[in-house]
Amino acid sequence: MDFTRAEIITAMVTPLDEQGKLDFDRLQKLIEHLLQTGTQGILVAGTTGEGPTLSEAEKLALIKKTVELVADRVPVIAGTGTNNTQTTIDFTNKVAEIPGVNAALVVVPYYNKPDQRGMVAHFETVAAASGLPLFIYNIPGRTGVEMQVETIARLAKNKNIIGLKDCTGNVNLAKIKAVVPEDFLVYTGEDADALAAKTIGAKGVISVASHLYGKKMRKMYQAVDEGQFLLAAELMRDLTPKMQAMFSAPSPSPTKAALNHIGIAVGGCRLPILSYPAEKLNELYQKLDL
Repeated sequence: MDFTRAEIITAMVTPLDEQGKLDFDRLQKLIEHLLQTGTQGILVAGTTGEGPTLSEAEKLALIKKTVELVADRVPVIAGTGTNNTQTTIDFTNKVAEIPGVNAALVVVPYYNKPDQRGMVAHFETVAAASGLPLFIYNIPGRTGVEMQVETIARLAKNKNIIGLKDCTGNVNLAKIKAVVPEDFLVYTGEDADALAAKTIGAKGVISVASHLYGKKMRKMYQAVDEGQFLLAAELMRDLTPKMQAMFSAPSPSPTKAALNHIGIAVGGCRLPILSYPAEKLNELYQKLDL
């Protein structure tokens, strides 16, 4: 499956039960909710999916069940990156054995703080050994280092690196889009940049807000395609404060609270992320217009 129609990819939360274990019944309901409300692709076991606090066995089970439930209706990307190159290769190839996974998302190594040469070596080594096409993930706020435009341009020439999730803002995104091949899939990872990213030629957004506002985001992107830029701007103005509210506490705490509130049970968060403070929930719901 290709990514031709995947403009809005949801970085999906991981549903947990009351004991904090994976809940596949809740996962099924969540996936159906997403696919019925505008999601055109799913990222599973990413940061929003609390990948850092899932065991390897849990991640594999979650990914396997996700592709089973999605049933080839939209592309599925699995988060497989770590700060260890060989571990990333090993885990990516375990994920590659699961039928229905379309690509892997591999983050810039965190904590190690590699330089640009180290990033190139890391991604090229993973790409050469991986059984899946890769999206590279540039998020300096979490990794401590930024992948530069020139580095991305070089990696974009690698036949097994098909795209980018970038969280460095639209000025940088415009520079990236100008130097990568036309078929290289560029996504912003920042919901607040969703509209601007599309207008400068990016494919779309890997989104958290689409858990709640996928229909409105699809309408916004459709407005751009139809040249209705004033409508698109109006929709984005309405979405922006809601998107900000979804990051008013460490993610995915606000998103999980909101989903639980609208009847899509996903449970709480795993430490070190705490569930949203009970005394602030009503304020959150008001900001989210729920």
